[in-house]
Amino acid sequence: MKKTNLILSGCLLAGLISCHSGETTKTAANQPDSSSGEVVKPVFITDTTLHDTDDPAIWINPENPAESLILGTDKDEDGALYVFDLQGKIIHDKVIRGLKRPNNVDVEYGLMLNGKPTDIAVVAERFTHKIRIFSLPDMKPVDNGGIEVYQGEKGEDFRDLMGIALYKRPSDKKIFAIVGRKNGPAENYLWQYELGDDGKGKVKATLARKFGKYSQKKEIEAIAVDDALGYVYYSDENVGVRKYYADPEKVNDELALFATKGIKEDHEGISIYSLTDSTGYILLSDQQANQFHVFPREGASGKPHQHEVIKVVKVSTNESDGSEICSIPLNKTFRKGLFVAMSDNKTFQLYRWEDIAGKELKMIK
Repeated sequence: MKKTNLILSGCLLAGLISCHSGETTKTAANQPDSSSGEVVKPVFITDTTLHDTDDPAIWINPENPAESLILGTDKDEDGALYVFDLQGKIIHDKVIRGLKRPNNVDVEYGLMLNGKPTDIAVVAERFTHKIRIFSLPDMKPVDNGGIEVYQGEKGEDFRDLMGIALYKRPSDKKIFAIVGRKNGPAENYLWQYELGDDGKGKVKATLARKFGKYSQKKEIEAIAVDDALGYVYYSDENVGVRKYYADPEKVNDELALFATKGIKEDHEGISIYSLTDSTGYILLSDQQANQFHVFPREGASGKPHQHEVIKVVKVSTNESDGSEICSIPLNKTFRKGLFVAMSDNKTFQLYRWEDIAGKELKMIK
């Protein structure tokens, strides 16, 4: 879930489907300035899903960014991974149905399968205790029916998957999945798996480490990885955002706990907007307040792990759980990037970065 993906020039969903289009306006030229405290509205709202939207991801088409895809989970025992175009229309032949309560989804680029780089979408399937993996953009399964995780755990809800985020290590291009769950111990809450070819062109997963603190106050769902800077962030609901190194070969010490004040109730979706390889913004969903808090990606001057809020953006999404950002030009509508946020009416809302940024935040040139 939610990552910055700099390999593409800075970038970085189960049954009956409503045919009603949720499109709002064709352009966002008359959007309110978010600095005024007005509610920022989306450019498009996706077609509705059947059950309960939860988490989006964005796949950037390297040949034609205008044909990029938005993926989103529909969370139910008879759930699905939906696929939308950049106007929020469902691409029906790409939708993955019959998933057992898919919770979060993330995307990564270039996993070597059968000797070829393969872009992948990975979904946390709660009721089967498996991660499900599909190739992009064809949405074909490459996981032999799913890969079990948290094997051997016995506690209540200790194997019920929630969050998922993918990390591609810059030094050797190895790809890792960092998985979260509904409940777990106070230490080593997250498990991290290296993904690779099983010798038959399908994905295997090897446990690489266990890490991460958990307050045990509520749950942990939102996880985001910054590939370029090498950090993983996750929301410990009702507590704050925890920060660690994403590389399993580095120390497991907590680097920061921020956003501990000013959140109405639940800390939820995390997404990262990249200005350069090392600068940009971290956005955090203040779920019950229907707004997002913005923090500097690079931290404070000389203090890279000090993240103080610099802006709060009110949005039209309601009770937003998951979110994602892309910070490259996609088409004439999304010239400075695309922000996607889940809303509790079975949709995802699509915003221009310019409307989220307002006058206070910078944009890619």
